[in-house]
Amino acid sequence: MPIALNARMLPVVLSVIAGSVDAISFLGLGGLFTAHVTGNLVVFVAHLAAGSHAPVANILSVPVFVAALGLARLLAGALDRLGLASLRPLLVLQLSLLAGFCALCASSGASVDPRATKAICAGMLGVSAMAVQNALVQISLNGVPSTAVMTTNITRFVMDIGELMLGRKPSDVARARDRAMLTWPSIVGFAVGCGLGATCEGVIGLRSLALPLVLAVFAVAMG
Repeated sequence: MPIALNARMLPVVLSVIAGSVDAISFLGLGGLFTAHVTGNLVVFVAHLAAGSHAPVANILSVPVFVAALGLARLLAGALDRLGLASLRPLLVLQLSLLAGFCALCASSGASVDPRATKAICAGMLGVSAMAVQNALVQISLNGVPSTAVMTTNITRFVMDIGELMLGRKPSDVARARDRAMLTWPSIVGFAVGCGLGATCEGVIGLRSLALPLVLAVFAVAMG
């Protein structure tokens, strides 16, 4: 595949991965968000305010996400000092974490208790994989919009559409057009991933994590 086409398609593939993993984990692991980690913070604080017990996985997800981000940055820094590109190693790391996530969930059988230790560990692997994806977009894919945080993307896209419709400076309109053309594929990819993930999870449960795992293999090849 030509390099230019890879550069355009990789963020879309990553968005589908994030959307599918988030939907599958939310449905199959008791409301755990893996890509949308701020959702876990909302769940935790809401339970805290209500005086009820928050799920352990939701509590752990935020520090695990932060730690995985830090480790990904350290790895990228080490590769940079060696004169090596960081994109493919980070994609391989994400693939490895997704493989562990999928394997642990598959080994739990058809019925998975989200409160079980194995399910919590599996969820943290999924959270870590999405943290690595967030990091590699920031570190290794310059100028690419987020592939996992759609609130920012949708806000940016709508603002750019407004600039296209109402802007007066040709330079600002041109920049808005360029940003919109970069942003909308990630939004669509994430939505498609959510739909595919939710549909597959409803049919085959957490074994549907094979979908983002296969896509992650393609992402490594594209990287």
